[in-house]
Amino acid sequence: MFARHHDQLALMVRLLDAGAIWLAALLASELRFSTAHAPIHQFVQYFGCAVAFIILPAFDLYGSWRGRSFLSLVTRLVSAWTLVWLISLLLSYLLHQTDTLSRLWMIYWYAFSLAGLLALRVASRAVLNAVRGTGANFKRVLIVGYGRTGQEMHRRANTSHTTGFKISGIYALEGEPTPPGCHRVTDSAEIADFARKHDIDEIWLTLPMSEFQLMQDINFSLRNDFIDIKWMPSLLDFDLLNHKVGNFLGMPAVEMNRPPSLGVRGTVKAIFDRTFAALVLVTLSPLFLIIGIMIKRSSPGPVLFRQERLGLDGRVIHVYKFRSMKVHAEHGTVTQATKGDTRITPIGAFLRRTSLDELPQFINVLKGEMSVVGPRPHAMAHNNMYKEQLDFYMLRHRVKPGITGWAQINGYRGETDTLDKMAKRVEHDIFYIRNWSFWMDLRIIFWTAFKGWTGQNAY
Repeated sequence: MFARHHDQLALMVRLLDAGAIWLAALLASELRFSTAHAPIHQFVQYFGCAVAFIILPAFDLYGSWRGRSFLSLVTRLVSAWTLVWLISLLLSYLLHQTDTLSRLWMIYWYAFSLAGLLALRVASRAVLNAVRGTGANFKRVLIVGYGRTGQEMHRRANTSHTTGFKISGIYALEGEPTPPGCHRVTDSAEIADFARKHDIDEIWLTLPMSEFQLMQDINFSLRNDFIDIKWMPSLLDFDLLNHKVGNFLGMPAVEMNRPPSLGVRGTVKAIFDRTFAALVLVTLSPLFLIIGIMIKRSSPGPVLFRQERLGLDGRVIHVYKFRSMKVHAEHGTVTQATKGDTRITPIGAFLRRTSLDELPQFINVLKGEMSVVGPRPHAMAHNNMYKEQLDFYMLRHRVKPGITGWAQINGYRGETDTLDKMAKRVEHDIFYIRNWSFWMDLRIIFWTAFKGWTGQNAY
């Protein structure tokens, strides 16, 4: 029913949005004016409704958001309404009415309209969830390929009925498992017939890139059918798709093991890093002095010590830390600190538990060797050990190491006494590299300030 009447439903939602904007303007007038207001306000009110009716569809707000992020929808909605509001404000300027247009009324109108537009989407989402709870408004799906990606997509589709998808069958390659209670297509030549016979709405291809010919065959066999076909690449294939494609000796070439260039964003990150580091070093200089005195009083030896770590592209850097242990020799090996480690001084235990021993690394950031946020640098011995045991471990060194990172605010800091713990840390580091943004850095810094400095694994 929803599919058959999609156009009518989309038009109804567009009208409801325009109505919400119109009502928000009335509410703003009630709050702002005790007497009659200037005609420009009513003109802007109707103009904004008309512009919204045209602009909002351009932001893909009325298509199907099944399986897509609600946060992404909210972001698009805020962007679209902000553009409509700015256009309305510009109109008042072009009409030379800015002197008579109430700025407080404009602010009220913006806030009330945004609240109304968001409320409509929350309500529509609740209605759809209720409908799907009755077993209606589902899309039937055939998963082609049942490796790790296919199994994960199956799990996510079945996590909640609100996703709006029902797995009707799977086609698995040789050696792949068969999920219980799900019809299995045994021959790739039967995929198109199965899709037509069972009224499949979508086909999810979770095959590796090596099965490109099979994906082409499926696409061709269903060329005359109105069935949506989506390809979900594996993590390795996704890396290939996201890597930089450039010109090398006149031929296109893919940078296989280098993250995409950050370009201007990388320059912004570098400027922010050094500015932030300079502010921290100046602001916390009294704290540095106090910590230095306490270290000197606790045991003989230097206040700071340096350790070799791998920096950007595997270049060796010397990372600064406050000394938290008694002076000792490692004899070519690195032994991680453990609970009750006798090498740790009393003040050192406090510094390590609160991560205050890491503060001198802002000197490394100021020198350009490290970043405020990035994968934490590991001991050289650990790099040599784990690069042979964990896939893509050394990808961490394609970016500058950081004082804090995505892994640390998610609880993976301190001792990594098992391969699984290190694997989780590396997994979070690679996620950060693939999904980096300036706002993600700010978010990590914010959470580090509240929960990232301490942890039960920090000894």
